[in-house]
Amino acid sequence: MSGYITTGPRAGSSGTSSYSALLARIKAEGLLRRRTGWYWGLIGVLTGLLVLAGTAFAVLGDAWWQLIVAAVLGLVFTQFAFLAHEAAHRQVFASHHWNDRAARYVGTFLTGVSYAWWTNKHTRHHANPNTVGKDPDISFDAISFRPEDAASRTGFLRVLVRVQGYAFFPMLLVEGANLHWQSIRTYTSGKGVKRRWAEASVFFGRFVLYLGAVFWFLPLGMAFAFVGVQLAVFGFCMGIAFAPNHKGMPIIEPGQRVDFFSRQVLTSRDITGGVWVEYFMGGLNHQVEHHLFPNMARPNLRAARVIVREYCATQGVPFTETTMVRSYAIVVRYLNEVGLAAADPFACPMVERYR
Repeated sequence: MSGYITTGPRAGSSGTSSYSALLARIKAEGLLRRRTGWYWGLIGVLTGLLVLAGTAFAVLGDAWWQLIVAAVLGLVFTQFAFLAHEAAHRQVFASHHWNDRAARYVGTFLTGVSYAWWTNKHTRHHANPNTVGKDPDISFDAISFRPEDAASRTGFLRVLVRVQGYAFFPMLLVEGANLHWQSIRTYTSGKGVKRRWAEASVFFGRFVLYLGAVFWFLPLGMAFAFVGVQLAVFGFCMGIAFAPNHKGMPIIEPGQRVDFFSRQVLTSRDITGGVWVEYFMGGLNHQVEHHLFPNMARPNLRAARVIVREYCATQGVPFTETTMVRSYAIVVRYLNEVGLAAADPFACPMVERYR
């Protein structure tokens, strides 16, 4: 259950030295080395799946079986989004240039999500996870993550917030469209974006080719259904991969001093389940390790988890992990408890516990 960090755990030099000692052990185990061969293998597999999906699209023609192809494309685009995320974290290649170009252009072209928008948002999240006023992932939006935000809702959102836990996962069906929309806003806002026109050209070129093919070869109604299914699968898969990692974990209020090691561990949750969960979530099931070592290659996170979990036990810092299904139940319950504050702040058990 989520709460608020009300003190500054391990503040100062002790927290810094704790992370330094852990980092030294991780380096000694060779877990920060690149795994470029592994990534090339994954790129080959995903490219093959993309080619097969394109072939099926061409062969099936005017048939509603195309919706299966759309769903497969949603899954494949999600996996390419994970790869772009890892390249942005400098996990894939030894060269900074290769990582940047792969995420900025290849990632943007294959996923339709702006590299500039994503890195700006994601960098702030990594620096201050679950920190009020600093982490954009818990900012005031359609979903409220704090009782104070829920209580300030009006109109339709005040009704929605009371059941937002149940509504959260259905809302992910439109997250794919939202990601594309945020990307468009980034390129058209007029704000400074590094290599803006080059990246924007790749982004818009992607939709000209993709939508052009879909609406040229399929009847209008089927084309809209194809795009709708692909976006729904893409957004839902992206959402359920990121949702369990921090939601329902402690929140850091403004002005609270928490050292890097404690901040990353206390606000993150690992998801158990083996290799299939690891692939399904793009390695994000090892969220604690990813936040402690953001440039660690995905194949090394599993071994790092054992070391980090043992180290947390020796340092007295809680290490949170649970199953995927259990994590979703926690997210639903947490969001619903936050939403109760909109109706009656004294009836919300979380408010009473942490007020």
